Amino acid sequence: MPGTAPFHHRVAEGPGTAEAVWATASDGVRLRLAIWPQGDRGTVLLFPGRTEYVEKYGRAAQDLAALGYATISIDWRGQGLADRLLDDGNTGHVMHFPDYQMDVAEMLATAQARGLPRPWYLLAHSMGGGIGLRALMHGLPVRAVVFTAPMWGIRLSSRLRPIAWALSWAARHSRFGRLYAPGTKPETYVKAEPFEDNSLTTDPGMYAYMQRQVAAHPELALGGPSLHWLYEALIENRAMARMASPAIPALTFLGTNERIVDTAPIHERMGRWPGGELRMIEGAEHEVIMERPVIRDRFFAEAAAHFAAHP
Repeated sequence: MPGTAPFHHRVAEGPGTAEAVWATASDGVRLRLAIWPQGDRGTVLLFPGRTEYVEKYGRAAQDLAALGYATISIDWRGQGLADRLLDDGNTGHVMHFPDYQMDVAEMLATAQARGLPRPWYLLAHSMGGGIGLRALMHGLPVRAVVFTAPMWGIRLSSRLRPIAWALSWAARHSRFGRLYAPGTKPETYVKAEPFEDNSLTTDPGMYAYMQRQVAAHPELALGGPSLHWLYEALIENRAMARMASPAIPALTFLGTNERIVDTAPIHERMGRWPGGELRMIEGAEHEVIMERPVIRDRFFAEAAAHFAAHP
């Protein structure tokens, strides 16, 4: 069984039943998992985005618990309190994008070992949406999925896209692959940028919530991705775009002011996902789950209804 891991209850502001455990992926990378076990309607497998950590979803776990769902989430390799993969721990990095599937396998093994209530559902945000799409294609045992701003493409201008491909490819095959991708830096976004015109949320309270977490526990924070990560993400997005959507009921939320992921692949895939639906959220930024109360209330109500429709 995995050993007990630290969990920062005060900044998570979620159910007091939360606990965290260590798990080790098949290649030896140590991961951290958080479990909020109470729920009589099933369990949500919550796949976070890049830079994120389990405490960030304490409030989300609280909302899901109120709707009857247990939650399990993860610190992906290279972020949160999971093993960092470079000497510069502020750099987001992965050797190969499908490596995240080893993390998914440990998450499932932990959920199974802990007897988390079934049925299981997937809630996947941003990079977690990219990881989740591949996991679904490999038979992730869930009844339905909700995506928020899934990273099925990276937002790059038409002028920068060929440069990004060339630069990241060259860096991947040289010692420069560990350098930060252009336009990014070691400092985590919510610490480096003020609330005004941020690209995550229009809610000042939620932005302050994220800022408090990394101020109190800077070891949770992560800066920009490496050039190697960028290349791996680009080739993963290209590979996934060629594959058909799985036969899983899917509901995707996307803010009309999305400025982080490429929105075109989201519209394209959801337009051909059998039984899939795309819901645009007027005025929302990247993190719909961290948006204003009126948006969050709508999101959790509609996500819960989607899960309940597939028991």
